[in-house]
Amino acid sequence: MFIGEIVTSLYAVVSVIWEIWDYGLTGQKIQAGKANENGDVEQRHHRFKQALDQALMLRGSRDFASRGKYETFMGELIDQLNAGRRQRLAEELAVLRSLPDHRYESCQRFDARVDSGSLIHVDRNAYSVTSRLIREKVEVRLYVEHLEVWYAQRLVERLPRLRGRNKHRVSYRHIIDWLVRKPGAFEQYRYRDDLFPTSRFRMAYDSLKQTHGDRASKAYLKILYLAARETETGTDEALRHLFNEGQPISFEAVEALVRRGQEIPSATAVTVGPVDLADYDALLTGGEGVDS
Repeated sequence: MFIGEIVTSLYAVVSVIWEIWDYGLTGQKIQAGKANENGDVEQRHHRFKQALDQALMLRGSRDFASRGKYETFMGELIDQLNAGRRQRLAEELAVLRSLPDHRYESCQRFDARVDSGSLIHVDRNAYSVTSRLIREKVEVRLYVEHLEVWYAQRLVERLPRLRGRNKHRVSYRHIIDWLVRKPGAFEQYRYRDDLFPTSRFRMAYDSLKQTHGDRASKAYLKILYLAARETETGTDEALRHLFNEGQPISFEAVEALVRRGQEIPSATAVTVGPVDLADYDALLTGGEGVDS
């Protein structure tokens, strides 16, 4: 993994050098130990964060209905901050040369080996891929917002990119095939929390621990396998129905509900019986026969 990180870093450096050469730019560097020489960029970044913080306080809320709404808000702020620079920008644009004929690639490419746990390690984060690729070499294309996994010149996975370091994104659909063959590994699995798609799956596992003891992992993995092969939503609804009815959780009960395909009442489907107005009369008159 350490070698892979070195290769990735070297690729990034080479890509930057190629871009500089392709656009006819001349590189410059600061003196060793003189980080303050980056002051223009750092100060601009600092001022922008301050302006954004002020704009959010004036807005009165930091919550947005969607990411698109937040991006629109950011764009309007940037336009406002750059309003006084438009004339100088126009002067620069008039003397700029045209762009190259081809667009510079917006991703980093490198090879990764799928380990025995069906994981690849990208930028010091772990991602799961289908277990069919275990021990195979894949090509990873790392973009700003996502990454693509290619095998045999075909796109096999498109995953959201994780932010930060030492994080993981493991899909139970990728590893359930080998996990059901080795149910004993589930209890100590490093990324076990990723194998509970919803809170009801976690509740089901806890319930199975009480009723099945050491066989809880095997029973839960069978339910998870059912969700992967049939429908996760249907399995989740079946678990909700069993919990609401106070019935014990078991693979057989969940499978029967899922495969039967019967319509399970939704959580909002509440039936209120007719009201007997005589009960109110009895309360006013102090009569008997009303449940206290």
